[in-house]
Amino acid sequence: MPDDDSLLASLRYLFADIIGDEDQGPPVLPDACPDHLGPAVTEAIDLLIAYQSTSYAQLYIDRLKRFVGRRGVDDALLAEIARLMAERMAYEDAIRIAQLKLGEVHAVGGLAARSVDDVKKLRLDELIDALPAMVADPVLGVLDQFGWRRRRVSIRFSANNRFSVRRLRVEAGLKRWRLFSGRYAKERAWVERWLHMIDRSLTKQPGAAPAVVETATMIQGYGDPYRQGIADWHVIIDGLVKPTFDGALELPDLAAAITEAREAIMPDPRQAALKRKIAEIRARAPANPSPSP
Repeated sequence: MPDDDSLLASLRYLFADIIGDEDQGPPVLPDACPDHLGPAVTEAIDLLIAYQSTSYAQLYIDRLKRFVGRRGVDDALLAEIARLMAERMAYEDAIRIAQLKLGEVHAVGGLAARSVDDVKKLRLDELIDALPAMVADPVLGVLDQFGWRRRRVSIRFSANNRFSVRRLRVEAGLKRWRLFSGRYAKERAWVERWLHMIDRSLTKQPGAAPAVVETATMIQGYGDPYRQGIADWHVIIDGLVKPTFDGALELPDLAAAITEAREAIMPDPRQAALKRKIAEIRARAPANPSPSP
């Protein structure tokens, strides 16, 4: 979970975004950032400014600084952390889908008359969770009463006429409230936990750090696949990674264990195959390891 400093930093960036208290210019690359990584990080900065704000891009840079020049983090690993963190911070919600569709209009300088409509099937709770929590929580409560929280609805994102473009602008404009949403709170906590596990791996088992970094690829998109990825990620972290770092489980080759567990993942909400595989891996580990001090 994120520590107090991380939470305060996120809150600072949140309120800077809401009141429009932005920096004068985009964030600058960390001093020790490898030259060859500069273009990719600059592209990530531009992405996150468009996605949310300058202050949100600064949060990305502040997070990345934790690993720039860090012992055990070579250029390739730093590049992968930078890439996957940018992808995760620009997570896909209805606001993002509207932003991307609106980008088609900007690309052609007018109505995208030949643009193909994007029809997305989103869960009701997913749509509501993108709103500020003070608005979303009562609505989610009502959905729970009717058993509609997981109901899927088809949303059409179109850029073919003035009305649809105007609607896209309204939807994309909701980004100003994104940082108040329940979804953002969950994503912030996830990113901080992922970074924390990378940090612990570099200290406890450096050879496993690339595998821990790559676990971010388990989480993609939206809807049920997104929720399945989040759930599977936590099962692997809680069942293998964290116990190893805590000294409660002895896995000399944690990277291989993570890979083996990931290969057992099935599209199963019960996670039966994954949990069975983790139990097998744990059963092979030496008994009664000494806990970490």
